[in-house]
Amino acid sequence: MRPELRVLVVEDETSTRQEMASLLGDMPEVAEVLVADNGATAVRLLGTTSIDAAFLDILMPGLDGMDVARVLSVMSEPPSIVFVTASEAHAVEAFGIGAVDYLLKPIRPERLAEAVGRIAQLRRPSGSASPAEDLHVVQIDTGRRTVFVKRDDVQFVEAQGDYVRLHTAEGTHLIRLSLSYLEEVWASAGFIRVHRGFLIAIPWVRDLRVTSSSGLVAGTPAGDVPVSRRHGRHLREQLLEAAKRDQLGRSTRPPGTAKEQP
Repeated sequence: MRPELRVLVVEDETSTRQEMASLLGDMPEVAEVLVADNGATAVRLLGTTSIDAAFLDILMPGLDGMDVARVLSVMSEPPSIVFVTASEAHAVEAFGIGAVDYLLKPIRPERLAEAVGRIAQLRRPSGSASPAEDLHVVQIDTGRRTVFVKRDDVQFVEAQGDYVRLHTAEGTHLIRLSLSYLEEVWASAGFIRVHRGFLIAIPWVRDLRVTSSSGLVAGTPAGDVPVSRRHGRHLREQLLEAAKRDQLGRSTRPPGTAKEQP
């Protein structure tokens, strides 16, 4: 997906500012991250450049996040606003200003990804591709090379901390995205949650079986996926519907020699 969003982080705490800038910079929707350590600097910056979204700390010395938001709201093309704070006390006022989201500290990467996804969808031109179509191919930069992974080749997705691992017939690929974000944007492609830490692509499921070590698992050519008791019934229903539509049993190429990506 081609990154498009230019975002501004306004935060007076150095560690939080750096963490947010790093997380945002790794997201596929974000093209550039600008930072400001106070409201006055942010306002001066806005006089020289345009942004698509602003992540504003509320409690800052001098001009606080609410003050900056009011400046943004009167711009001819106002950016989307996300407030970041340690307290829920200002939520009503924040949404009254027109905030897209309200994030509580400490920042959870999956919530930040949800906010960015919401901004990208709101700012997408009418008639353009949906989020799922945008991620039809995932671009993974390893530092040494760039790998392009087709969504339809992914058989299941595994959460690993702030990252997810995409499992295909030819290997696995690690990318910094949240499982909940992929669950949302890949839902139309047949991906469903089957466990707190796993998504599975329905067309790739070969069977369901109970094992002595892992309980219920769904078998795919790329490996077995644990299925929690909470999600088991929904998975069975989805498999039955897919079978009725002849959408099970997606073919796969023989595994290649591609090595696992770091």
